[in-house]
Amino acid sequence: MTKEKRNRAWYGKQDRDGFIHRSWMKNQGFPDHAFDGRPIIGICNTWSELTPCNSGLRDLAEGVKRGVWEAGGFPVEFPVMSLGETQMKPTAMLFRNLLAMDVEESIRAYGIDGVVLLGGCDKTTPGQLMGAASVDLPTIVVSSGPMLNGKFKGKDIGSGTDVWKFSEAVRAGDMTLKDFMNAESGMSRSKGVCMTMGTASTMASVVEAMGMSLPTNAALPAVDARRMALSHMTGKRIVEMVEEDLKLSQVMTRAAFENAILANAAVGGSTNAVIHLLAIAGRVGIDLSLDDFEIGTDIPLLVNCMPSGKYLMEDFCYAGGMPVVLSELKDKLRPAKTVLGGDIMAYADGAECYNDDVIRPFDNPLKPAAGLRVLRGNLAPNGAIVKPSAATEALLEHEGEAYVFENIEDMKANIDREDLPVTADTILVLKGCGPKGYPGMPEVGNMPIPAKLVKEGVRDMVRVSDARMSGTAFGTVVLHVSPEANAGGNLALVKTGDRVRLSASKGALDLLVSDAVLAERRAAWQPDAPHYTRGYAKMYVDTVLQADKGADLDFLVGKDTRPVTRESH
Repeated sequence: MTKEKRNRAWYGKQDRDGFIHRSWMKNQGFPDHAFDGRPIIGICNTWSELTPCNSGLRDLAEGVKRGVWEAGGFPVEFPVMSLGETQMKPTAMLFRNLLAMDVEESIRAYGIDGVVLLGGCDKTTPGQLMGAASVDLPTIVVSSGPMLNGKFKGKDIGSGTDVWKFSEAVRAGDMTLKDFMNAESGMSRSKGVCMTMGTASTMASVVEAMGMSLPTNAALPAVDARRMALSHMTGKRIVEMVEEDLKLSQVMTRAAFENAILANAAVGGSTNAVIHLLAIAGRVGIDLSLDDFEIGTDIPLLVNCMPSGKYLMEDFCYAGGMPVVLSELKDKLRPAKTVLGGDIMAYADGAECYNDDVIRPFDNPLKPAAGLRVLRGNLAPNGAIVKPSAATEALLEHEGEAYVFENIEDMKANIDREDLPVTADTILVLKGCGPKGYPGMPEVGNMPIPAKLVKEGVRDMVRVSDARMSGTAFGTVVLHVSPEANAGGNLALVKTGDRVRLSASKGALDLLVSDAVLAERRAAWQPDAPHYTRGYAKMYVDTVLQADKGADLDFLVGKDTRPVTRESH
């Protein structure tokens, strides 16, 4: 017996309520038979001209609609908040949870049976998945796709990664300001997300590894006609998923999250994947923790893309994309169902690598162990992370004196002082940039190298903070220190001159100060006054969880799949 569609509670009634739901929809020209009980598919679109990464999603929505109609469904597109990573202040991360609320309540309130999530920019994919997970309908993802390779002076350049390098080169006097400005227009040559393995492409890659998108979704360039074809096939598939009653929770299992962790290591993915996967897992009801990310520690780096390597996402696509990576990981992946209904290893069927310098074989990796390292110690009792594949190997075991910046303003005002008392061995510490402190946990953890050291040729130092960093960034940067300074973590108690020890091999981050001294400092510590006293930002600061819990709002964890029974009229 076929299960009655969810949309029948809106459009199947032969009474006043059904009349109202159907009649108002008909003012768009939909015929009677569109409401005959066929699956109604919501297309959740984060298109916006203020989110350049997602500016191609209007076109992809049309592809999805074609596939839905072909399969006998009824597509309806709806907008949700769009988070422009490069455009929003103080940080797009402040609003990820607001997007998740928007997505959740939109899906719940409207008479749809399944949903296609159109996103791409760093926070849109995780925000959409968090919201969709809390309702648990059949769900599938179509990503924006990466931009074409950047070009400057006849060479490929990558968004984000080369920005940091060019900026430091200007500060060192190795690049002219004119060249810096000229590179700007050549970097972003088409619609799409960063063409490096930044957070956007990382999330698209792990979504594919989790089986939440069709194969090849991660790497097809935004302007490649095959992405439109993939959108069409996604529209067709979501109708089938509704008929099969294949819900999001049946795909996003613990095994799928473990596959995401393994894939993130293999592609040299962003540290931001940690905080997003923790938050998404909390919505699905899976008890994922920082310790679970240790399963990726010994996974080799297979994808030679910036910032951990030298190529870009367009090259990754032409080399074979994620199906090749999944094929190389075949002995490590957990059996897990996908949106296609079968096991994730079906995504690797027939995968062939066309450039083994871009996607390395498992036995000849770019680096032998690429997974993120989880750090603990008295400076991060609830955990912190470091990305060895983007770090200077010699600095992953390091002890030095701290130089402390109390907040981002302190850092910006003083980092270029010629008399700053730092050396290449100094450990830079930044406070006040966690979920509560900024608020929103910005991507400022990869602090600039002090100007005086840049001129001496220093290009990396150990840096420690409660902030995040862009997935396009690089360096020996310890991030997500938890508890954060503004929540009273020991990070708040660090003073310039204290010694700090980092040992990535031992997973340790320690402040070499006695418990007695720390207790004395804690007694004198006072939290900073709040930056926001009203609106969503106040609600965020009052309820946000720490980084090791995914920085979701405490009252949003979990899901509510109860049907909506009350009418509005």
